[in-house]
Amino acid sequence: MQRQLLAILTTAALVPLAQAEVTRVGFATEPYPPFATPDASGEVNGWEVDITRAVCAAAELECDIVTTSWDGLIPALTGDKIDFIAASLSITDKRRETISFSDKYYQTPAALAGAKGVELEVTPAGLAGRTLGVQSASIHQAYAQAHFPEATLREYQTQDDAHQDLFAGRLDATLADRLIIEQFLGSEEGQLCCEMRGSVSEDPETLGEGIGFGVRQGDGALRERLNEAIAEVRENGTYDEITARYFDFDIYGEPDT
Repeated sequence: MQRQLLAILTTAALVPLAQAEVTRVGFATEPYPPFATPDASGEVNGWEVDITRAVCAAAELECDIVTTSWDGLIPALTGDKIDFIAASLSITDKRRETISFSDKYYQTPAALAGAKGVELEVTPAGLAGRTLGVQSASIHQAYAQAHFPEATLREYQTQDDAHQDLFAGRLDATLADRLIIEQFLGSEEGQLCCEMRGSVSEDPETLGEGIGFGVRQGDGALRERLNEAIAEVRENGTYDEITARYFDFDIYGEPDT
């Protein structure tokens, strides 16, 4: 109970640290359901918020949520405006050039949704000449650039924007996290316009090694504290309890090797 009281997660604007004992956790302002979605008042809710709250409690950290645009998260971290990122940030070697990462806390595959009636295959040749929507600065954009060089890429600030253009017929397909694709295809609009075309092949270089908390390079003490807390919530059942509220499968992914 004492640990739970120590970890109070609230939503705040992107402001300098007011008290040294407060750990500022960066989330994106763009909605990413069911992981993190701001409501009308600006409060962020979702699976990733609940998991971060549990990790902060286990690490005995008092955490405040700080929101900024997706592409501003890493600059906010390196600029000391936040202390770590909890925004479905994939662990990649490219990002390791700028920041460091905790151990992963979930992992899901990437997949492609296509418009009904459009013939395409999830291959370089199958997507050649097709218009493919991707979220800007995402691992899926990096994957598409590396594996589908002859596709015409269209960048979007949010994946929801890409889905709307797919529904409107302005895209042939979109590449994103498989879970997010499945949610869209289960919606009224998704059922009308589109269908799953399959998962893409694994590529750790672009798709990463799972989702981890982003921390500043050199902040090894915080990274290790988060690693210990991730292990604790997985071992004591908290992780599974939270996950069961949102998903009916193991979102952690394959065990680390």
